[in-house]
Amino acid sequence: MHSITVDQQRGHVLLIAGDAAVRRRAVQVAPSANLAALGVVPVPMLLNSGIPSDTTYLDGARDPNTVLMRLRTAAATPGPLLVYLSGRLTVDRRGRRLHLCLAGTTTASVRYTGLPWEWLGAELRDRPAGLTTVLLDLAADKTAWPLLQEYGSLPASPSAEVYGVVVPPGFAGGGNGVSGYTRHWIEQLRSSPSGRPDNLRLHALAVGAAALPPGTLVLPTARELDARPAAAHGPAPQAAYGAAREPGRGTAPGHEPSYGAAHGPAPEATYEPARRRPAGPEGVAGDGRDPRPHIHGLATSGRHAEAAALAQAWEQHVLQVYGPASPEATHWAEIRADLARMAGDFRLATRLWTGVGRSRLARQSPDAPEVKGAAAGALYCWTQLKDRAAAAEAGPELIRLLRALPSLDPRHLELARQRLELLQGAPVGH
Repeated sequence: MHSITVDQQRGHVLLIAGDAAVRRRAVQVAPSANLAALGVVPVPMLLNSGIPSDTTYLDGARDPNTVLMRLRTAAATPGPLLVYLSGRLTVDRRGRRLHLCLAGTTTASVRYTGLPWEWLGAELRDRPAGLTTVLLDLAADKTAWPLLQEYGSLPASPSAEVYGVVVPPGFAGGGNGVSGYTRHWIEQLRSSPSGRPDNLRLHALAVGAAALPPGTLVLPTARELDARPAAAHGPAPQAAYGAAREPGRGTAPGHEPSYGAAHGPAPEATYEPARRRPAGPEGVAGDGRDPRPHIHGLATSGRHAEAAALAQAWEQHVLQVYGPASPEATHWAEIRADLARMAGDFRLATRLWTGVGRSRLARQSPDAPEVKGAAAGALYCWTQLKDRAAAAEAGPELIRLLRALPSLDPRHLELARQRLELLQGAPVGH
């Protein structure tokens, strides 16, 4: 058997429009409009590749076996593959399996007329890593949404990079036009003068601009991004990175730590565009918008999961371009720490603020306000952590950070040591 050379490779774009998602006669997702919009985008731009490619459009298909055959053909292509799916998700109530509704699918006929979701993963699972992208713009009905909440994601092939959104059943509808996520994905794809952005960057910018309804499932989730190696990402956007705000004041049992000019219960990361002290290139490459105000807006409106996922997507970009030890990476870690605090995830917030403190201490003076502010944030969040096992696990690293700050009020270190002793049930060595 001969190996396939680059010259022999072909790419493939498979665009699948399922049934429209309609709620109270208002269209939530119009798959045909989405396919029409993608259909005019040049294939090399969609695939990020100039090799010869094939394109398959499936709009109005009624037979799931027809879709399966097209999917199987696309999966057999030796080069890059993009699979786009738009429509509504439902559940076969008898088998409790997710399906993409095709044209004519009803609640009674879903077992015979819908596309079982696991077929997608089964056809893509044997493809080489790094060659497959799945792009989703979906709406879940009231039977599918609880199952997605149970999963916490939308299962797909581990060999594919999956990006997209699934709007909840209560969404009032976006009309008969191109849905926000797909429209902004295309706009970001076309508006970058410096070259075609990588898919993660396109996704992050599209999510940030799409004004998604509350509760939307954004893929990949923050947990899935955590599991993805930074080296797998392509070129990153260049965002404006501002210096952190005035550090905050941590609170330990029995005393209120005082860090000079600090104010508030915990430090906050900078979400507004950096106008005074930019630490990096200004603006977002390609569209000039800074994602941080939108991220902060999501968090303050209670959409914590979306804010966390979007911030982590940008952090992954920054890690790839500037490296984990860069000021830019530290700044996005600060944003994630603050988002975790706002969401009440004090375990993650403690870990992130402690990491920020170590990163800043590696290149800044122990007396620097940003270093002490990070320590204040870590200490505050640790004192809010009620899970004894989690607090005991995070305590030693926090105390090592506090010990490295000679100007720190010694009461704070002693109080932290005392709490850790109680948590561990044994004295902590000096």
